[in-house]
Amino acid sequence: MRFEHLGAQPRIHPDAVVAPTAVISGDVTIGAGSQVLHGAVITAEGGPVILGENVIVMENALIRATSVNAVRIGSHVLVGPMASISGATIADEVFLATGTRVFNGARVGERCEVRINAVVHLRTVLPPETVVPIGWVAVGDPARLLSPDRHEEIWELQHDLDFPGYVFGLDRETPDLMMQLTERYGSSLARHADDRRVD
Repeated sequence: MRFEHLGAQPRIHPDAVVAPTAVISGDVTIGAGSQVLHGAVITAEGGPVILGENVIVMENALIRATSVNAVRIGSHVLVGPMASISGATIADEVFLATGTRVFNGARVGERCEVRINAVVHLRTVLPPETVVPIGWVAVGDPARLLSPDRHEEIWELQHDLDFPGYVFGLDRETPDLMMQLTERYGSSLARHADDRRVD
């Protein structure tokens, strides 16, 4: 399913294949030889999503750009089932395994591997050929790789990256943070009310 969003329609190369149950919304460009499988969602929420050539987006993956952070995915990249990319840049020949999460402002270098259920956190930079082990968290610039049992160290690094400030423009100490966050984000997402199916 393809949707016009905020006046922009997806641009899909004739040699790319998009499954009929995938959702492609807004300012999305999909390069030659790319494959988008069933249940995947690629949505441009105010910023563009650009997929290079021979990108494979597997079942139920989510790729989302924001007005602050576009998504740029190089060529020969595999985005595994149930993986999520939000406002990040992914270089060529990257493998993002099942269930991986790559957050806003992150940059993943050439030939990196982010293995099953691993996380590349907000504004984290992975140098080329970095491997993030299964379930581990990469955080910071330059990235530190930490096992999930090291929560306090992860939080110490993550706190300074300021997720609510960077993504939503809100101070973490705001007393009604979740009220403001959901109202602001909901208002932005409500722009989908005017979307128009184009396929």
